[in-house]
Amino acid sequence: MNASRLPSEPPTDDADAASVARPTLRALLERRYRQTGAAAPAAGEEAAAVAGLLSHRSVRRYLPKPLEAGTIELLVAAAQSASSSSNLQLWSVIEVRDAERRRALSEVAGRQAHILECASFLVWVADLHRPTELASARGLGHEGLSYLEMFLMASIDTALAAQNAVVAAEALGLGVVYIGALRNDAERVAQILGLPPRSFAVFGLCVGWPHPEAEGAVKPRLPQRVVLHRDRYGSVAEQRPVVDDYDARMVEFYTEQRMAVPAGGWSVHSGQRVATVAALRGRDRLRAALNALGFELR
Repeated sequence: MNASRLPSEPPTDDADAASVARPTLRALLERRYRQTGAAAPAAGEEAAAVAGLLSHRSVRRYLPKPLEAGTIELLVAAAQSASSSSNLQLWSVIEVRDAERRRALSEVAGRQAHILECASFLVWVADLHRPTELASARGLGHEGLSYLEMFLMASIDTALAAQNAVVAAEALGLGVVYIGALRNDAERVAQILGLPPRSFAVFGLCVGWPHPEAEGAVKPRLPQRVVLHRDRYGSVAEQRPVVDDYDARMVEFYTEQRMAVPAGGWSVHSGQRVATVAALRGRDRLRAALNALGFELR
C-alpha cells in the first residue's frame, strides 16, 4: 500500500472535484427524510463526515475485486477508536476468508448471497472470554462477568466498534451491509468460527466494492418528530398522523426500488416482524443459546 495515502483514497485532483460536487447537508437531510425544508446548521455545510453518515445505504451486491492491502487493519483501527465502557474493550472481530466457512454462515443467515460475494466478511463478537482468561491469569476472580450488565456492555461495545468501521469503510468508497441473521443460530455460528465460551457473534458485516448496477437509494427514516423527544417521552398516539405520512413515503420508496412491501407500508411491515414467535426466525431461543455458550446472564 502506498504510504502516502490511505487505502482507496483518490488522488488530490479527484478529491478536490468530489468536494465541489458534494451535496450540502440540507440536501442530504431532505433526501434522508424525503421532505423539503430540512433544517441544517449554517456552519459546516460541507462537513464530509456528516455527509457520509447521511449518505449511508446498505449494499448487497459487490464487484469481484479485493480490498487493498491494509484496508481491514485500517477499519479495525477505526473500530478500536470507538468509545468503550470503562475501556474494557469487550469485543473481537473475525475476518472470515475460508469459502466453506462463509458458505456455512450464509446458510445460517438464510442463504444471503452477498456473504459469499463481498471482498471481506467480518463477524463482530461480544467477547467476555478474553477478560475471563486475563482475570484468571492474574489470580483475580471474574464473578461480575456472569451478570446481564456485562453481556449488555459487551454487545454495546461491539456495536459501537462495528459502526465506526462502517463509517470508515464508506469514507474509503466501500459498501457495507450488516448481517443480523447470524443470530438465527448462535450456537452453529460459534461452532463454525470456533468461538470459545462466553463469546457471541452479534452480527456479521459484508464489506466490498459496490456493484455499479446495485447502486441503491438512501432509505427514508422516520421523521424526527417521532424519534426526537424534549425533556420527556411524548405520546405515540399523537405521532400517528406523522407515521401515516411516513408509511406513504415508504410505499413510494419500495415501489421505486421494486421491493415487495405489504399494504400499509412500514407500520405493517414492522408489525409483522414482531407479530409472532415464528417471525423471530429462531432467535426466540437466543437466551438458551447464550446460556449454552457460557453466558449466565444473572
